[in-house]
Amino acid sequence: QVQLVESGGGLVQAGGSLRLSCAASTRTFNLYTMAWFRQAPGKERDFVAAVNWIGTSTEYADFVKGRFTISRDNAKNTLYLQMNSLKPEDTAVYYCAARPNGRVGYNYWGQGTQVTVSS
Repeated sequence: QVQLVESGGGLVQAGGSLRLSCAASTRTFNLYTMAWFRQAPGKERDFVAAVNWIGTSTEYADFVKGRFTISRDNAKNTLYLQMNSLKPEDTAVYYCAARPNGRVGYNYWGQGTQVTVSS
């Protein structure tokens, strides 16, 4: 069982930055591929970014490429999402998720952290 706790959300003006963190309660953090998803009000949950177990390979949704950076610190069991040049349309609840390396679906989810970008 892996518990994930996000933090770092808040209210920011358009063009600003935020860094989200996701702390994982597992001794085997490096056995999981990690990702960020987001869900805006009335919309489906969307994939944002993912990073492999060692942090050498990343994947991004087109709408965040060049603005967001996903990273991880396996020594601290923590996942990050650096968000720059934020836009009002980035407003959503952001969730971190974990899936065992080699598996398809994300098994574990955090409770989410709210990000609100004002225009």
